[in-house]
Amino acid sequence: MTIKRSIKTPIQNRVVETGNLVFVGGCIADDTTQSMGPQTQNILTKIEGYLGEVGLDRKAIVAAQIYVTDLSQKKEMDAAWTGFFGDDMPTRATVGVADLGGGAIIEVVVTASRG
Repeated sequence: MTIKRSIKTPIQNRVVETGNLVFVGGCIADDTTQSMGPQTQNILTKIEGYLGEVGLDRKAIVAAQIYVTDLSQKKEMDAAWTGFFGDDMPTRATVGVADLGGGAIIEVVVTASRG
């Protein structure tokens, strides 16, 4: 089985492909001073850009893991999430965590499929 790694950062490859699966590592917002809705929108746009670099788009996302430090802002995240995906929402799990570092209040990991 071939594994292809792309978009290297100092600590990870943003995208790793194997078989028909495409994994996008944890993403946080560029501006962590914003509330959860704008941070979610920024993250999802970034993820779609990463997928675009390997020939996919948001419709290829089949699963997501979301880590948040403040579950009281979840409704704001949900609104950004449903607005972004429309009827093509992936499965997901949202987990409350104590700290994501760097002021981030949300981090998203996704798995996409080529078919």
